[in-house]
Amino acid sequence: MIIVGVDGSVAARAAVQWAADDALRMKEPLRIVHAVDRSPYQVGRYSDVALPDVLQREGQRVLREAEALVHERQPSVEVATQEAEGAPAVVLREQAKDATEIVVGSRGLGGFAGALLGSVSTHVAGHARCPVVVVRGEHRPVQGEVVVGVDDSPECEPALAYAFQQAKLRGSALRVLHAWQLPVHAFAPEITYDMDEIRRAQHQVVRDRVAVFAADHPQVTIVEDVQSAHPVDALVDASERADLLVVGSHGRGALGSMLLGSVSRGVLHHARCPVAVVRA
Repeated sequence: MIIVGVDGSVAARAAVQWAADDALRMKEPLRIVHAVDRSPYQVGRYSDVALPDVLQREGQRVLREAEALVHERQPSVEVATQEAEGAPAVVLREQAKDATEIVVGSRGLGGFAGALLGSVSTHVAGHARCPVVVVRGEHRPVQGEVVVGVDDSPECEPALAYAFQQAKLRGSALRVLHAWQLPVHAFAPEITYDMDEIRRAQHQVVRDRVAVFAADHPQVTIVEDVQSAHPVDALVDASERADLLVVGSHGRGALGSMLLGSVSRGVLHHARCPVAVVRA
């Protein structure tokens, strides 16, 4: 089951289109979810009793439009709608228990005009156990490439598995990107580094990670990309030429977006294409 959250925003419409296409590729049913949060209108002695009903009717309209969009874009996809009570971030996090993946817009109707990433998408990407895809509102031509960021830890393997699956289903090339920087103390004159040896070691990191999955996906063209750069900068640059950027998240930390980690959080804020966050 693929679940997409909607609120009537431009980014949510783009998320519905992306989710419909992915449901077709993955042969999964699609559920469109709209959260009705009555709590802001039930506080204080002057709360408006009628307003929550207006919100519910508006939610039903948003769901109808999203369902129509799915039927128009991918008529063969099985689609259902659900209106749920509660804060959108909490509702979608709960929905993730039954989901193959969650798809959300980068910024909803309640976001600040200048914000690239809204609080709902940040929260869901940081807490959901399934892959979370964050989609921006602008239209982009097909690039024919999926990009995945890897490091030297086994925690990146779920992201690699997801990226290989996406590349296979799309018939796209897969760019496996590993970016690294010398530590600060490397620039001390009394310490010497063999840069050729470092580069060979970094290439081997990529090869070792890719080898785990490449044998099962012989149809996927793999591009190994090792760069001396900050990971966020390298991944954001690669996103300009990608249909999807996949990053892992170690799930460390205790609160909110800290669960994402600095790289996945930075990429979500700045990438130019849809971003999938896959928790380890």
